[in-house]
Formats: sequence, C-alpha cells, structure tokens
Amino acid sequence: MMYQRPQLTDAHSRLWQLTRQQLSRVGIDSPKTLSQNAEEFSVWLNPELVLSQTCGMPYRLALHGKVNLVGTPDYGIQGCQAGYYRSPLIVRVDDARTDVREFQQSVLAFNSPISQSGYTAIYKHAEHHNFWFDNKLHAGQHQASAEAVAEGKADIASLDAVTWRLIQQYESFAKKLRVLEWTDPTPGLPLITALQHNPDNVFNAFSEALNELHTNDKALLGIKSLVKIPASDYLAVANPPLPECVIGSS
Repeated sequence: MMYQRPQLTDAHSRLWQLTRQQLSRVGIDSPKTLSQNAEEFSVWLNPELVLSQTCGMPYRLALHGKVNLVGTPDYGIQGCQAGYYRSPLIVRVDDARTDVREFQQSVLAFNSPISQSGYTAIYKHAEHHNFWFDNKLHAGQHQASAEAVAEGKADIASLDAVTWRLIQQYESFAKKLRVLEWTDPTPGLPLITALQHNPDNVFNAFSEALNELHTNDKALLGIKSLVKIPASDYLAVANPPLPECVIGSS
C-alpha cells in the first residue's frame, strides 16, 4: 500500500498473484487480493500477516521483534546502494532560495511524524544545520505534502524518492516543483511477515514472482530486485526526539 496509485493497481495485482503462487509452493496460504485500504498498523501487527511493506521508522518504533523482516525492494534510486533510498527536499520552482537554511521560518509540509523519508530524513538534515522548523503542516500523505507546496500552503517538503519519481510521472503539479537538496541515504521500505512465517521462504517467493513479472509491470513498479538489509541497519537510524513522534499517527 506504500506506493499504490491508480496507474499501478493492475501491476501490483499481477505481482501479488505471482507471489501467491510461489507462496503456495512452500505451504503458505495467502489472501486472494491485497488489502490496499486497510489501516496500516492493523495490517502490520496482524498475527496472520503474510506480506506487507512498511517504513523504516515504524519498524524501529513498533514492529521490530513483533514481525519478521523479509527483505527490501530495490527501486534503483540514484545515489543509493541497492535497497536504500533518500528524500528530495521539494520547493516551488519560482522560489529563489537555494539553501535549506533559508527555509527555517517557512512552513514544512510532512506526511507523518513516524515517516522516515517525510520526517526523520529532513529532521536529521536540518539538525546538521542546527535548526528545526517551528511552522509545520501535517498533510497526511507524501503527495498531499507535495501538493501543499505546489499550492503555496507550505514552502518545503521531504518526500520519499520513489513517490517523487511517481509524482513526476503522473501529476501535472510536479512542474511547479523542484528539488532543493537531497538527504542522506537510509535503508528503504522493507517487506515484513508475521512471526509464524519463515522470512526466507517469503523472500524467495517474492523474488521468484518478481523474476516472472512481465517487463512492462516491472518498469511500472520500478522494482529491480529484493535485497537483504540487516535489521541492525534499520535500528541504527536515530529517531527524532520530538513529542510529535507518536505511534499510530496517520
């Protein structure tokens, strides 16, 4: 559900059907369809969970030890090693400022206070320059953050690099935006499964499904491969010490 949008629904569905076939070969039953609109924590913490994609920050804060880490899709993000991603800091094209420090008094739009790419990444980036934003807009989703900047409701936003790539492909308002700076790379959005499932079996099933997926669907989804990133690499990323960082925020 992390990168779901109308243009990708069919490709995601076909990938899931191939994954189901592979899972069944190792004795894992799975739902016929994806639960794309379910509340995220109800999915991630469900003891029957077969497969879902989460974010590094929720994994650190609430899921580690309660789910099995399967692997991390590699989306081929430029400037990152396999399975890693980073955040573009997005501003309007007609904004003449060239340094993030010039936005200290401006409005930051963010998707969630427990988002690695939308909150922690820019927090650490700003911390390097010894400031944080006093003025913030909780937009709820990465795309809503980007739209808020494009419409002048906010001045800057930190986006997931994959989401930004999709926005550039499919949204007309993207032409109003530009990348100011990039944050440092961190491990990307991992796949997880319930503790009852062998994560290696799930890893192999998804990898085989990805190999079988049609080239056009692979291009649409942008997934190059599934890689293993140790849990310790996710846990090593520091969380913002802020009261806004609350489990279960949307």
